[in-house]
Amino acid sequence: MNAILDRLRGLRAQSGALNLGAKPARDVLAPPSNVLGLRQLYARHRALPATPRSDDRELPGVEVAPGLRYLEAQCAWIPLPEAIYVGFAPKLGFTDAVHPHRIVAFDTETTGLAGGSGTRAFMIGAADWQGRALRIRQLLITTLAAEGAMLAEFANWLRADSVLVSYNGRSYDAPLLATRYRLARQGNPLAGLAHLDLLHPTRRRYKGVYENCRLATIERQLLGVVRDDDLPGSEAPAAWLNYLRGGSAANLRRVATHNATDLSSLAALLLRLSSQAPEVNACVAVS
Repeated sequence: MNAILDRLRGLRAQSGALNLGAKPARDVLAPPSNVLGLRQLYARHRALPATPRSDDRELPGVEVAPGLRYLEAQCAWIPLPEAIYVGFAPKLGFTDAVHPHRIVAFDTETTGLAGGSGTRAFMIGAADWQGRALRIRQLLITTLAAEGAMLAEFANWLRADSVLVSYNGRSYDAPLLATRYRLARQGNPLAGLAHLDLLHPTRRRYKGVYENCRLATIERQLLGVVRDDDLPGSEAPAAWLNYLRGGSAANLRRVATHNATDLSSLAALLLRLSSQAPEVNACVAVS
C-alpha cells in the first residue's frame, strides 16, 4: 500500500508540472499513460490471493446442465392431515387450511447477506410432501453462467396454486430471487403466489420465551433438532467462492446439508404452528 501511495504522489507531482493549456484538446481528454499504469497497479494489489487447487472437488448430486447440480433427498414422515391449518397467520392473509401437497418450503444460500443486485443465490432448496415422505430438492451452481438454468429449473417446481413457506423469505429470499429473475430476463415464478413467512407468527408466539427467534434457536428449543457439524449460514458465501477458485468442496457439501436441515425444520415448524405435532425428522442425507 505504501508503494501505491508513493506512486500516486509521484503521479500527482508529474501532472502538476504539465502545461495542459499548450496541448491540443484531444491530448487533454486522453488519459495519460501514467494514469493507466496506476490503474493496473491498483488492480494487481486488489486481486485476491490465489486459492491452492484442491483434490477434494467432489459434490453430491448429478449435473443436469453445465455448471448446475441437482440434489434430492427423501425423509420419512408421519401421516399428514388432509388439510394444514394456516389461520395462525391472519395478518398475512391466511384464514383457512391448505392441502399439504400445495406446500413448497424454500430457502436460498447466497453470496452475501446484505441483498441488492450484486448478491446472487448459488443454491435454491425446496421441500414438499410426496405421500408420506418429505422430498427435498436442491439446485447448486458451480459456475456463474449456470444461474439462468438454475432459475428456470426452480420455476418448473412451482404451480399456480403453490403456497410458499419460508423463514424471513418475504423480506430476503423472495426479493433477492425476484431481482435475479429480472436480471436474467425471466418471469418471476414467485410473483402472485401465496407466501407464508413463518418468522412473523413464530415471533408473535415465542418472543420472550426463548433467547431469540432465529431458526436455529427455534428448531433446537421447540423441535428438538440438534445439528452436528453444522456450517453457519454466514460462512456459506466463502465456501462457495472458495470452491469456484479451485478450493476444497468440503464446506460446500456442509452448506448443502445445512440447507436441507433448514427445509426439514420449516416443514416441522409449519405443522407445529398449525397445532399439529409431527415427529421431527433430521433430514440431513443429501444424495
